[in-house]
Parts: sequence; C-alpha cells; structure tokens
Amino acid sequence: MLVSAAAVVLAAGGTAMVARAGDDRSAAAPRPAASSTPPVRVVLPGKPGESARVSDSDQVRAPDGSTYNTIDVAFVQMMIVHHTQAIEMAELAPERAGGTGLRALAARISAAQGPEITWLKRWLQDRKLPATDPGHDHSTMPGMQSPADLAALTAARGADFDRKFVAMMTAHHKGAIQMAGDVLGGGSDEVLRETANEMAVEQGSEIRRLEQL
Repeated sequence: MLVSAAAVVLAAGGTAMVARAGDDRSAAAPRPAASSTPPVRVVLPGKPGESARVSDSDQVRAPDGSTYNTIDVAFVQMMIVHHTQAIEMAELAPERAGGTGLRALAARISAAQGPEITWLKRWLQDRKLPATDPGHDHSTMPGMQSPADLAALTAARGADFDRKFVAMMTAHHKGAIQMAGDVLGGGSDEVLRETANEMAVEQGSEIRRLEQL
C-alpha cells in the first residue's frame, strides 16, 4: 500500500515542503529534496554532568532510534495546522448541512483528523521540537482556505453550505495529499512516511465520497 499510494501522490507533483524551505534549484538540475533543505537546529540534552549541545535534525535520532530530517519536521508542523482547519470546517456541518450524507462525512473527517493531530504533536514533543514554525505563513499551504471563504461557509445553510463544503474540503484534501507526497519523496522517518501514506489514502477516499455528494 505504501508503494502504490506514494506513486499516486508523487505523480501529483507535491512541492509544499520544498517551497517552504526557499529552494531555488532549477528544474534542469534537480537534486533530492532532503539534501536541498536546511536542517532544523535542535538542542540535545547532555548526560548527567554534561552540557547540552546543538545539532542538526538531519543528524540526530529520536528516542525510538529513528532518524528524521527537515522535510519530516516541516510536514508534521504544517499538517497540524492543516488538519485543524479541516476540523474547523467539519464542525460547521451538523447545524448547517442540508444532507445527512454530508453531515456523516464531516463527522468522519473530525473523528479521523483529531487523533492524527494528537499523534503529530507527540511526534514533535518526543524530539523536543516546536509545535509550529512561527516564521511560516500557513495560508500558503496547499489547499488552505482563506478567512473570507471560511466566513462564507459559516454563513451558508442547506444546499448552499453543502456545495461550498464539498468544493472547499475537496481542495483542502488535495492539498494534504500534495504535502504527503513531499514527505513520501524526501522524508527520513519511516513511521512518519507510513502515516503520511495512510493520510493520503484516507483523504483520497474522502475526496471520492465528496464527489459523489
């Protein structure tokens, strides 16, 4: 499943992590995404009696022995914010949606992405990394909806809400799949890559359901 889903998202041309890192390499001379992204500086606690030291995230191991790089960190930090917006949209559905099918799908989205946010936050905590990158403009993430669009969705009711929700959540999910493609193509943490793969498969399924609605 990991191989097949990776092929799908990579074929979509995911570039969110590379764009975030300010990558300026030309298309004529591509290099692996992981090597072109500056590493995150990480403070590593010293042993008893020893001072802490600073290293690059590309060169350290998590407590479970796994390695990770900047693309992994960027994906986790960005996906927390991305999922949070999806849940915000989904939580509007119970009182506004016109169709029971859409309300059921919105509930499914919230039920899936809430625990994923918890897992992603724990991934960062285990590596003593910040939950967010304050220097990143989250509005530029693929699929993120603007405040004006969210306000319009909040004000809508019935069939109008359903149409807006389907269009916005479809775009939002496609953005998440694009971001998953970045970590599948350049990340180092195998467990995180498997998680990104599962997210891509799940959101692809939800996109098909949205299209049916």
